[in-house]
Amino acid sequence: MAADARAALLDRCLDFLAGNGFSERSLREIAAGAGTSHRMLIYHFGSREGLLAEVVRRVEEEQRAALVSLAAVSDDPVEVSRRFWRRLADPELAAAERLFFEIYAHALFDRTWTEPFRASVIAAWTGPVEDLFVRLGFDEADARRRARLGLAATRGLLLDLLVTGDRDLLDDAADLFARLVTARCPDGRPPAAGAPAAGAA
Repeated sequence: MAADARAALLDRCLDFLAGNGFSERSLREIAAGAGTSHRMLIYHFGSREGLLAEVVRRVEEEQRAALVSLAAVSDDPVEVSRRFWRRLADPELAAAERLFFEIYAHALFDRTWTEPFRASVIAAWTGPVEDLFVRLGFDEADARRRARLGLAATRGLLLDLLVTGDRDLLDDAADLFARLVTARCPDGRPPAAGAPAAGAA
């Protein structure tokens, strides 16, 4: 089937790009590295940009699956967050994450080829993250707010890491944020809507 062939081709492109970098590669270079032709990549992905957007979609999909897996083996939200941040901060993911932010920048200017990216960059993450907060006892509205905050903060920390390389400081900052965003009132209940989290100014 065409979908299976496309998925297999994407796997080969990912294997090549993971070891050889992302945004600096031409479509012909990617095709050669993946053992195919640039015409076949155009057929399946439309353009070099379309291929790279699909690469980012696949990497994001893998990270969401990792988050769900981490949450399934631990009841400690701070520990889940800590482990997930360490995964994102792994230098082996840096090239893919730089590509993510590069495509994000193009999406800000409504490039046509970024439409699938714009449709999923927030929406695909909010459900799984909201579910984690609901499991912690937060109501749906509060879970939704905290999920968006968590997504924005994590991406901001990651962008900072890619630019500065301040790993130790940002590891500490990520741990602090995890404690704040999952904080409860002194009586153990989730904060009321509109109330500051425990420890917040």
